[in-house]
Amino acid sequence: MNYRHAYHAGNFADVFKHIILARLLEYMKVKDKPFRVFDTHSGIGLYDLGSEQAGKTGEWQSGVKRIMDAQPPAAVNRLIGPWKDAVRTVGEGHYPGSPRVAHALLRKTDRLSLFELHEEDSQKLKQEFQGDYQTRVYDSDGWLASTGHIPPKEKRGVMLVDPPFEDGKDFDRMIDLLKKSSQRWPGGVVALWYPVKRRDHTDEWLETLRGLKFKDLMNVELYIREPRPVAMLNGCGMVILNPPYILSNELHTIMPWLSETLKDDKGWGYRIQDLSAK
Repeated sequence: MNYRHAYHAGNFADVFKHIILARLLEYMKVKDKPFRVFDTHSGIGLYDLGSEQAGKTGEWQSGVKRIMDAQPPAAVNRLIGPWKDAVRTVGEGHYPGSPRVAHALLRKTDRLSLFELHEEDSQKLKQEFQGDYQTRVYDSDGWLASTGHIPPKEKRGVMLVDPPFEDGKDFDRMIDLLKKSSQRWPGGVVALWYPVKRRDHTDEWLETLRGLKFKDLMNVELYIREPRPVAMLNGCGMVILNPPYILSNELHTIMPWLSETLKDDKGWGYRIQDLSAK
């Protein structure tokens, strides 16, 4: 595995992904019962935006910096507020990966399970959460290990799946994980992030998902420019199994402002789709 997220930390895709993750966790906290968060591809948890890697791309400047410097409408600001609070917990010049975003939003009774296969990153992740009673770090393949941990003893929870998409097989792996999760953890919320380079490719995959007739499945996508056949990240999306009933309305509030604020070129926008069985 060659992908290193330090080059891309805090970019538009992170902002999109983590705002949705925060909304899912805020919904979980409506009930007093504890829940568990699984992060299948955790990275190192915390990123230095002043590092050599982040400096080479500067992607965070058109991502998290742009959003934190903006003045969103009150309705949007309320919904993205938990994510902004999580960003502030790590201090200026840093960006929290999904493990730190999730941890910042947990209550004392909630738990966090992190999976990271890259040996160096796994060790950094363990150091990041050393001595933390709420968090367990596994240096193992999240594709295999995560499904072995469901359902959690808490019964309730969220699984975030954010693979590197290096070998061309991760779209198929996500379908397999969705099938296993729906069988072993029928009530679990599973959120799968994916890149959008060519719309025709992702549309074909989404139609495959629609054809599998999951009971409750939605998709949301963000484009900072028109998705077209070029080797660059033009947007990203997230498929969510068992989304909270209020999430669609929340995203219809967030996404128009978010897509306009993060736009890079013509063709920017968003879409929200119901992929559930009819």
